[in-house]
Amino acid sequence: MNQVINKKVKFLDLGQKDYKETWDFQEGLFAQIVEKKIQNRKLAPEEQLVTENYLLFVEHPHVYTLGKSGELSHLLLDEVGLADKQATFYKINRGGDITYHGPGQLVGYPILDLENFFTDIHKYLRLLEEAIILTLAEYGIEAGRIDGLTGVWLDPVEQKNPRKICAMGVKSSRWVTMHGFAFNINTNIEYFNNIVPCGIPDKAVTSMHLELGRPVDENEVKEKVKMNIARLFEMELVD
Repeated sequence: MNQVINKKVKFLDLGQKDYKETWDFQEGLFAQIVEKKIQNRKLAPEEQLVTENYLLFVEHPHVYTLGKSGELSHLLLDEVGLADKQATFYKINRGGDITYHGPGQLVGYPILDLENFFTDIHKYLRLLEEAIILTLAEYGIEAGRIDGLTGVWLDPVEQKNPRKICAMGVKSSRWVTMHGFAFNINTNIEYFNNIVPCGIPDKAVTSMHLELGRPVDENEVKEKVKMNIARLFEMELVD
């Protein structure tokens, strides 16, 4: 465990940013934290370096990403189809299958040294889900979890029409996290028709816009998600 616990988290809202550029930025921050942890193993407790934490919010142009456990057949477009949709495609190093990112969607990338908080990936995922569930409740949308499936779902109990509103896929090494969640606010859900979302063919995808029947203030939602994450992780956000 870290000898010096740092619960400060640097928050960055990147606005709309290319997926590959953001991925490279994440990788750089992730690598810096991991390198510090490797150095700390060689240092006396009183000499150890503080490891940083980051929370990135971003909106991507149309892009499909395939996780390490995903199947390429779950992308239903060829290169011509991707160009027609003005979308890009990347195979990436997170867990999970295929998903879509695009305008109107809040993507969150927590790059945390979990040794500053707790060393439990299951708890980490559940708290990220809880932050979204609590945010939706503030808008009168009841959401929850479905056993065996990550992310946040509507109609998770009776499952007459279960639909995902927030997908999750993460990477962790030496208790440092990257990648994260994709929360559909005003997202154009038609883009999900071009994939088998998260490799699950029998469940739908939705957005706050669809559920409420009106556009939603994305900045307001971002602020609520940000505060819920901070409270659940007991972190101190620093802009």
